[in-house]
Amino acid sequence: MKTRRSKMETGLDRLAGMGLAELRQLHRTLFGEDHLVPNTEYLRRKIAWHIQAQAEGGLPESARLHALAIARQVGLRVRICGNISKRQNGTPTDRVVTTSIAPAYDSRLPMPGSFLVKQFKDRQIAVKVLDAGFEYEGRSFDSLSAVAREITGTRWNGFVFFGLAKAASHAR
Repeated sequence: MKTRRSKMETGLDRLAGMGLAELRQLHRTLFGEDHLVPNTEYLRRKIAWHIQAQAEGGLPESARLHALAIARQVGLRVRICGNISKRQNGTPTDRVVTTSIAPAYDSRLPMPGSFLVKQFKDRQIAVKVLDAGFEYEGRSFDSLSAVAREITGTRWNGFVFFGLAKAASHAR
């Protein structure tokens, strides 16, 4: 056990000094295929995980199945983007589609169950973030803007009102 661990550590230490060409060659040897992304840090991490998994036994099957179950429940939105009227690589325009995967939640918001707290006109406002919407004073709201309108009586961008928007996006 001791020699296997020291052998693994030696292999990991050796990775730190390897350049891109050496890492690609080692990847080809370990995985039987070329790695096309020229990112040395990613290659080091991928190879290091493989070396450690061989020495220590890898990810337990129960953890792998749990991760797959979580991944299946994540909702992804596919957004068509870009100008598809242009021809790409000689492909007819009716055959060209460019997509990106966007998360189903707004990254500016904290996780559901969190509270947004704001001081407004000598009182403390607390809004609970829900899976779908927000809760303020026992009532549900679809958007932060609706909550801000309820509090102030005027129209507000909810992200600006609660300080969640980037400063550059609403600076004058």
